Amino acid sequence: MEEKLTIVVVGASRGIGKEIVNRLASNSSYTILALSRNLDRMENNFSSFKNVKCFSFDLSKNDVREQASHIFNSFKSIDILINNAGKLINKPFVELTSSDLSECYQVNAIGVMQTVQAALPKMEQAHIVNISTIGGFQGSVKFPGLTAYSTSKAAVVSFTELFAEEYKDTAIKMNCLCLGAAQTEMLEEAFPGYEAPISAMKMAEYIVDFALNADQWMNGKIIPLSLSTP
Repeated sequence: MEEKLTIVVVGASRGIGKEIVNRLASNSSYTILALSRNLDRMENNFSSFKNVKCFSFDLSKNDVREQASHIFNSFKSIDILINNAGKLINKPFVELTSSDLSECYQVNAIGVMQTVQAALPKMEQAHIVNISTIGGFQGSVKFPGLTAYSTSKAAVVSFTELFAEEYKDTAIKMNCLCLGAAQTEMLEEAFPGYEAPISAMKMAEYIVDFALNADQWMNGKIIPLSLSTP
């Protein structure tokens, strides 16, 4: 008998997030909460799945914790949370505005923490998977123009380690995957014309397996997941 799980995927309207939901939804015993700003796109993408529930969710706002709590309150528990959303700004360092930096940090780091805060009351034994970037992994190759994006994603790496330490005596585990290039719209925005060696679907396959199983063996770990540079 399949285990019944409630799984939250943040950033589910396109790219890897969309493929994560598609893969999870094939198991009818799972209830998937798909969260994104683009509600129409999600409802169109996942209309064939009875076990996917779509919610409008905007990480760029100041009330992320309240938004998330409102959504989560309708569910008894949350077993897995995948923080997949990301905000990309690609411009020279000297041209970055205060707004650019604030937007990236709000979506990529602060909003992630606030989402977790909202989810915790619904968690007893759970796995939280934060999706960062290989550009936020210490010692990796870095690229001009990605200061706001990569540093804000690096903050999620540090958060993962801090959270795992604070909650080490609980059954709530948190790990972080630092993704290399996968063929997505965001990759095209960052590196126009570059063809990634792996598809969004294939990357999602790994993430889903990791989310379902890795908390049995690890907590607070930062895993680089990359076939190429970028």
